[in-house]
Amino acid sequence: MEHDSSQDFPPREGSSLPGEWPSALGQAFTQILHRLTGQESRRGKARDVALQDLGALIEATECDKLFEGSGTSLHGMPEMMGQVAKALEKYAAPPKEQEGRSDGHSSVPEKAAAAGLLFLKLLRKVEAAKCSLVCPAWKTGLPRLAGPIYIFAVTHSLKQPWTSPRSQDVAGEVLTLLLQVTECGSVAGFLHGENEDEKGRFTLIMGLLKPDLNKESWKNNPATKHVFSWTLQQVTRPWLTQHLERILPPSLLISDDYQSENKILGVDCLHHIVLNVPAADLLQYNRAQVLYHALFNHLYTPEHHLIQAVLLCLLDLFPIMEKALHWKGDAARPTTHCDEVLQLILTHMEPEHRLLLRRTYARNLPAFVKRLGILTVRHLKRLERVILGYLEVYDGPEEEARLKILETLKLLMQYTWPRVSCRLVVLLKALLKLICDVARDPNLTPETVKTALLEEATECLILLDRCSQGQVKGLLAKILQSCEDSKVVNCIRKVQHVSEGTPYGET
Repeated sequence: MEHDSSQDFPPREGSSLPGEWPSALGQAFTQILHRLTGQESRRGKARDVALQDLGALIEATECDKLFEGSGTSLHGMPEMMGQVAKALEKYAAPPKEQEGRSDGHSSVPEKAAAAGLLFLKLLRKVEAAKCSLVCPAWKTGLPRLAGPIYIFAVTHSLKQPWTSPRSQDVAGEVLTLLLQVTECGSVAGFLHGENEDEKGRFTLIMGLLKPDLNKESWKNNPATKHVFSWTLQQVTRPWLTQHLERILPPSLLISDDYQSENKILGVDCLHHIVLNVPAADLLQYNRAQVLYHALFNHLYTPEHHLIQAVLLCLLDLFPIMEKALHWKGDAARPTTHCDEVLQLILTHMEPEHRLLLRRTYARNLPAFVKRLGILTVRHLKRLERVILGYLEVYDGPEEEARLKILETLKLLMQYTWPRVSCRLVVLLKALLKLICDVARDPNLTPETVKTALLEEATECLILLDRCSQGQVKGLLAKILQSCEDSKVVNCIRKVQHVSEGTPYGET
C-alpha cells in the first residue's frame, strides 16, 4: 500500500537538507529527517516519534516509489534514501569523548538498535526490489545506501564502550543483509570487488570517512578511527596499492597521537600497509623513510604494547628499505636501519628493570640477530652485556625473557662463532650458574619451564664447545667429579656425549 504522508508532514522552510522536492513522498521524508536531525531530536519522545514515523513510511512505500526519479531528477528518491541513511548513521554515532564523563555513551546502544532496525527495513525493500521486474532503479539507489549503512554496521558490530550485546547483534544483522543485498561473499569482496572487473566500494567508504579523518576532526567521533582501521585491514594485496594516498596520511595521524591506544592502532594500520603495498610504491616519494622515522620515535616510549607493535612493523619494513642499499665488495658494508634500531634497543635493555618491557625487548631480540646475521658482530660487546645481565634475573613463572635470551645466544654463536672463543669463560660461567639456579629452584617455576630452560642452556653449552674447539668438555669434566645434583649432571653429560669432530653447522 502506498502511503502519501505529505499532508501529515508538510515541508519545513529553511531546510539544510534538499529542499523543494517535487513529490509528496520526498516532502514526507524531508520533514521526518528535519525532526530527526533538528533541535527537537534531542528530546527523547520527539526522537522516538520521528523514528516510528520513518519506519512506518518505509514500510508503507512500495519499492518502485522509493527509487523513482533516479535518472533525470536532481532530487530523485535515491538521493533522499542516501540522506536518510546518512542521517540514521549520524544519529546512532557515539558522541565526542569528554574527560571526566563515564556515561557519555550510555544512550548510544539504544539509538543504534533503533537505527539498525530501520536499516534492515530499507535493505529488505532493496532485496524485494531486486526480485521485481518493475523496479530497476534499485541499482542506482543501492550505492547511496551502502556506504552509510556499512559505516553504521562496523561502528556498532564490534565490541566497544558505546555498544551493547543488543546493538551488536542488530548491527551484525545489518552487515550480513548488506552483503547479501550487494551479492558479496565477504566484507573484503564488498570493499575491493568480488572480481577484477568489479569496482569495489573502498573508495566510497574512505570518501565518507575523510571529513572525520583530518587533524582537527578525527577525535570528534571516537568510532571513526576504529572503522578506518578495521576497514583498512580487510583490504590486502593487490587492491590496497591504488588507495595508498588515501590511507597513509590518516594512519600516520592516528599513530602520532599522545594516547597509547591510538598510537598502537595507528601502528597496526601502518604495519598492514607495509605488508600489503609493494616495496616500489613505499620507496617512491620517500614514503618508507617517513614510515621509519614515525615508528622509530615510538621506541622512546616505555609502553610495552606499543614497543611490541612498533618492533614487529619495523622488522617487516627493514627488507623494503634495504632494497635501496647496494654493497660493493671492496668497502665496508653500510650501517643499516636495523643496526640503528638494535643499537637503541640494547641501550634501553641494559638498565631496564620493568619486567614487561624486559620481556618485550627479549621477545624480539632473536629476530634482529637473524636479520643482521654475521653483521651482528658490530653489536657483540653490548649484546654480551645484555645477555649476561638477563640470564641472571628471574623472570617469573614463564621465564619468557630468559628463554628468549638463550635463543638469542644460540643465534649469536652461530653467526659470530669466530669471536666466541675469547668469551668462553664468561659465557660458560653464566650458563652454568643458570643451570644450577634452575635445578635448585624448589617451587617457583613449573617443571615444563624448567625443562625448557635446561634444554636451551645445554644447547648453548654444546654450541659454545663447538666454537671453542672442545674446550668446554674439558672444563666440565672436572665438575662431574664433585657435582651431586642430578639435573646439572644430566646437562653436563649431554654436552660430553656429543660426538667429537661433528661439523659446526650440523648442530
